[in-house]
Amino acid sequence: MGKRLTENLSSLYIGAANSLKPKCARRKIVAYVESYDDISFWRSLLADYEDNTRYFEVMLPSQSSLAKGKKTVLMNQLGNQLGENMIACVDSDYDYLLQGRTQTSRYIINCSYVLQTYAYAIENYHCYAEGLHEVCVMATLNDHMLIDFPAFMKLYSQIAYPLFIWSVWFYRQHNLSEFSLLDFCSYVKLDQVSTRHPERSLEVMAKKVNRKLKDLEHKHPEGVAEIEAMKKELKELGVYPDNTYMFIQGHHIMDNVVMRLLIPVCTVLRREREEQIHQLALHDMQLQNELTSYQRSQLGVETVIHKNTNYKNSPLYKKIQKDVENFLKIIR
Repeated sequence: MGKRLTENLSSLYIGAANSLKPKCARRKIVAYVESYDDISFWRSLLADYEDNTRYFEVMLPSQSSLAKGKKTVLMNQLGNQLGENMIACVDSDYDYLLQGRTQTSRYIINCSYVLQTYAYAIENYHCYAEGLHEVCVMATLNDHMLIDFPAFMKLYSQIAYPLFIWSVWFYRQHNLSEFSLLDFCSYVKLDQVSTRHPERSLEVMAKKVNRKLKDLEHKHPEGVAEIEAMKKELKELGVYPDNTYMFIQGHHIMDNVVMRLLIPVCTVLRREREEQIHQLALHDMQLQNELTSYQRSQLGVETVIHKNTNYKNSPLYKKIQKDVENFLKIIR
């Protein structure tokens, strides 16, 4: 008898356990995820498909250790055990865009028992542009819109898009030594962002991106035609110049783009609210009470953005929902 959970459990095992329950009992479907941070996202998504006949239990692959189940671990340890009662939920990374050019990519795309994010990772959903204003409101309790976040992220994506296509091209060539993901991210990060002139940070980034594009086109003229063909192919997968940020490494978008935008915005919004309290307070005691109350009501933007769920209308999220619905159609 194996000691690890992954050696003891399989879809058939869970199915047999379900059959021992009363006929009126709900069927349990286990959904394995990669890390603790992923549990809330997948729990929220799968909960919409629970009814009086079935429910999902979201967990890490191992209950006997603190090791996190990365995608390769999920594929290697659970691949043959997945089925109608046990599924895996993973970040797409570049595997969705590689379209079967690696073993992991083929497995994720072709297996009905694997759900993928389509976006690079869950962090990209938390950074969904249409929900960023709500993140600022929750963090600062100030509804003043300083920056048009969807327009900003659209422009960011348009600037990053051509270099992003090259990044995927290098991955498809299995050539990561010349232009790695880390290299790509170094060109599409934001430096200091001004809330009055946020476009200036994009102008700085655009210059770096354009220089690198010219360098790559000079060194790899054979790739130029393939790049143009890839743009058409990726468009069919949902990758457009306007939404590129959803397919760039999630931690990079969170830490080096969105948070560098939100932190100065939230700083200004908090200062605005505190100045308003100063102006409206009738005396010092009321001023101190209101300031204390406001400060206690604030939330850190880093905390709020990880709880942000204002992405459920995004096209990529709807693709995941479609996959869940297809999975439910094939289970008995």
